[in-house]
Amino acid sequence: MQTPLGLTVMGLIIIFVTVGILIRGRVNPIIPMTLVPVVGALICGFGLGEISDFFSEGLTSVINVVVMFIFAIIFFGILQDVGLFTPVIRALIKATRGKVMAVTLGTAAIGIVAHLDGSGSTTFLITIPALLPLYRALHMSRYILITIVAMAASVMNMVPWGGPLGRAGAVVTQEPNAIWVQLLPIQGVAIVLVFLLAALLGWKEQRRLAGLRESGELTGGTAVDVDALADDFSAAQVREQQKLGYHFRAGRWVTVVNVVVALAVLAALLSGVVPPAPAFLIATTITLAINFSGSMEQGEALRRHAPNALAMAGVILAAAMFLGVLNETKMLEEIALTLVNVLPEGVAPHLHVIVGFFGVPLDLLTSTDAYYFSVLPIVQGTVESFGVSGMGAACALIIGNVVGTFVSPFSPALWLALGLAEGQMGKYLKLAFPIAWIFSAILVAVALFRLKGHFVWINRCGFPGQP
Repeated sequence: MQTPLGLTVMGLIIIFVTVGILIRGRVNPIIPMTLVPVVGALICGFGLGEISDFFSEGLTSVINVVVMFIFAIIFFGILQDVGLFTPVIRALIKATRGKVMAVTLGTAAIGIVAHLDGSGSTTFLITIPALLPLYRALHMSRYILITIVAMAASVMNMVPWGGPLGRAGAVVTQEPNAIWVQLLPIQGVAIVLVFLLAALLGWKEQRRLAGLRESGELTGGTAVDVDALADDFSAAQVREQQKLGYHFRAGRWVTVVNVVVALAVLAALLSGVVPPAPAFLIATTITLAINFSGSMEQGEALRRHAPNALAMAGVILAAAMFLGVLNETKMLEEIALTLVNVLPEGVAPHLHVIVGFFGVPLDLLTSTDAYYFSVLPIVQGTVESFGVSGMGAACALIIGNVVGTFVSPFSPALWLALGLAEGQMGKYLKLAFPIAWIFSAILVAVALFRLKGHFVWINRCGFPGQP
């Protein structure tokens, strides 16, 4: 079974079986990503000692990502707990003044701020209960609310402590921070597009409501007490803090220190002065010491966010086994060589771009884990023989897929959002899916755009045609 053909067949079996189990969603991703490759390697004749070596090689490539995830999730979780972002969101709610287009633009801004911690569930828990009363008071569609927040959160998922970059970094052996630096320009474009989308949806909603009033289907005034809604949001955040079960320090100097630490971390990530893992470790310890007075409160803060941190870290650690087996046994290499021989000559060098354009539909067919741990390795192995770097393959697939993060029914956070807004998946997908796919295609096209005969920033990631 260790012949080229045998390795190719077994590699494809491992990938398809893993993807199938992940799609069914009956078990935790850690189980198939660990057991399936182990069984496949044993069938191919590799011993347990060799499989241990494969895991060690895979672990070497992902350990920094694991450490970064653990402490980044805890760090931003603590900042959410102490209410660092509450005044910003409160101010944005008040700034809308009950105007339809201002509300949609404000929703985009709130979604971007709320998703700084990289957690979709937290983002929806903060934004939807705060904004749904405003949308109801103005007779606006709840599906527009969910769509705008989902698009804003998806765009912010390009941060290095978000799931997509961590998974992609583990596959192509790159620091998530290094990928983020390459993606920053396209993330800036995406944020602008989110606000343009919010303005367009606000304009359409404004026209729809005007038509309803003209037909007499909608009556009554449109005045909304946004100050009261902002006060309700603040009160809800205070109640959530009281439920935490531990106390933290309050005061202007604590807030100032928290802001300074957060900005320092971002500066470190952008400049590369300190790698992400130690940067978030140091930042987390500072916030624990500043915000909590004793070891008991600090321990409670860690325990509160440990489940989220360990859940993501566990997936990445399981990926060390999955990728270690596929890489070290040369299965991925043989699959890539087979694809190069099978695909038409003009397709193989651009496979990463083609997959990028279909990233959102693929998110409906596969889970996020399956997309990055199964599709990306094959694409990377195929295009690298044409001079495309692992960074280039990762950038293309992230840009094409990340906008669909909260469009896929495989996203638990999306089901939470629909529950909070009392919405239906079908109606939401009818609005959000075409928007997300068009949005994604525009981003991929922008990334490939030529300006005065030269490729823009994305070509530095290794797209074909690099000068």
